[in-house]
This record gives sequence, structure tokens and C-alpha cells, in this order.
Amino acid sequence: MGLLQALQGAAAQGVLWSIMTLGVYITFKVLDFADLTVDGSFATGGAVTAILISHGMNPFLALLFALAAGMVCGFITGFLHTKLEIPGILAGILTMIALYSINIRIMGQANIPLLGISTIITTVTGLYPALSVNIISLIIGFLFAAAVIGFLYWFFGTEIGCSVRATGNNEYMVRALGVNTDKTKILGLVLSNGLVALSGAMVAQSQGYADVGMGTGTIMIGLASVIIGEVLMGNRFSFAYKLISAVVGSVIYRVIIALVLWFGLKSTDLKLLTAIMVAVALAVPVVKRKSPAFFRNLAEKWQNFIARFRKSARTSAANGGEAK
Repeated sequence: MGLLQALQGAAAQGVLWSIMTLGVYITFKVLDFADLTVDGSFATGGAVTAILISHGMNPFLALLFALAAGMVCGFITGFLHTKLEIPGILAGILTMIALYSINIRIMGQANIPLLGISTIITTVTGLYPALSVNIISLIIGFLFAAAVIGFLYWFFGTEIGCSVRATGNNEYMVRALGVNTDKTKILGLVLSNGLVALSGAMVAQSQGYADVGMGTGTIMIGLASVIIGEVLMGNRFSFAYKLISAVVGSVIYRVIIALVLWFGLKSTDLKLLTAIMVAVALAVPVVKRKSPAFFRNLAEKWQNFIARFRKSARTSAANGGEAK
């Protein structure tokens, strides 16, 4: 497979995964909630869509059921956190662990192949046979991502959407204004995991199978995509721009993975590479913020050293003259 074709496939996968990135953005950046449910809800979306289309359901309609299943997953995490007062990160872990068994129950086995079954990719490819699978996946992913960005931009401009954003910004202030923060947290988690499951359903239909372990490491991929997008495109513009940067970060992440695999990196090293990419992306803003002060302090120390050296030299010369 040529490099250009590999990059096309990576970009197509990046756009499909970007919907998951937008879901992670909601919890990580908007709601300020460390949600680990996504590792399970991503696989739930794939499991639901796989079992439904394998029984003859329209692949586009199956996406709606996957979206609903992901929303249920987010509601469970939100209920555990808000009503049972379980810490957020632990509530997400509990739901994620439970979803492993639930996903196997849904599929009836560890994985479901979708070869020879009509999916959104094969359906559109049949309508436009001149286009490659990668191009079809790229177009479908772009259209879905654009629709999701448009919906999120509208939703978070509404009163309830602003309440969700305000909850993530300052929960205690919002609560003092009479907003039920339990409801806004649950709503944010429901919306986030719904998008994650939708992405999992699209990825499952694109790759031709659903697997119980397909969501492993999803949270790390989502965080890497969000951070890469912020570092490259900045974080000082409109909310729509921030959502677009998350999509761009997802595509760039996939392209980087494709390039390093092309140049010989083992697939077993991808987790290590992802961790390094996240660490570097998180460190860049800190380095940029501290580097001017660091170099300014270094310059001041050098100037002080030169001044002391010159003063010492003048003092030595003066003492030598007096001795004569």
C-alpha cells in the first residue's frame, strides 16, 4: 500500500474517530469531568450497530440505536456520580468495567464480523462506485462531524447548554444561581457518551467488524486528539473554532500514527507513542509560558555575572596600582 493511500485511510479514520473526540471534549473541556466511561461506550456503539445490521436493520437507522445506547451509558455514570455521590473518575471506571460484560451480552460473542453485510460504507460505495472506500469514509465522516459541530454549537448557545458550560467552569457559582448541577452533569455525560457510541458504530461499520475490546484506550486517543488540536490551532477563538480544532486534532493524530507505522514502528508500540504524544502536547503550553521568563532570568544572571566580573577586575587593578 502506497504512502498516499495510507494517509487517505488515516484521514478517513481520523474523521470518523473525531466524533468520539468531540464527545471527550464535552466532558474533558466543557464539563471538566474525568470520564472513563468512553472506553466502554465506544465499544457499546459498535456492538449495538453490529448486532442490528447483522439482523437486517438499515445501517443508518442502526446508528440512532447506537447513539441511544451510548446516552444510556452516560446516564448511568452521571447517576452513580450525582445521586450516589461516587467520585466521577470511579463512577466512570465502574460503568466501563460493567460495559465489557454487557457488550458481550449484546453481541453474544467477543466479536461480530460484518463482511458481506450492508453498512453505511458499502451502501454509499454502491451508489458511487467510482470513489474509493477511503474517500467514501472521509466524506461520510466529514458530513457527520460537520453536523455534530453544528448541533453542539447551537446546543451550547441555548440556556441549558450555557448552564452545562457554566457548571464545568464554576459549579458552586452556578448552584448559587439556582441551577441544578446534578442535571447539567448528567446531561453533559449523556451527550458525550452518545457521541462516543455513535463514533464507535461508524468505526465498526467502516472497519467491517465490532469487537468487545475495540474501545480500549479510547480515552487516551480522545485526549491526545483534543490536546493536539489545541496546541496546533490555539484556544483563544470562538467555541465553534474549538470544536473544529478537536476534529483537526483527531485527523492529525491518525496521520501521525500512519506515518510512524509506515516508517517501521511496531503496532505494539502505539500505546507508548500515544502516551508520549499526550505528554509532549501537554508540556508545550507550559514550556511556551515559562520559556520567556526562563531565558529572561538567564540573561539577567549572565548580565549580573559580567557586572561582578568587571567590578572585580577594576578592584584588582586599583589594588595593584596602590601597591605600586
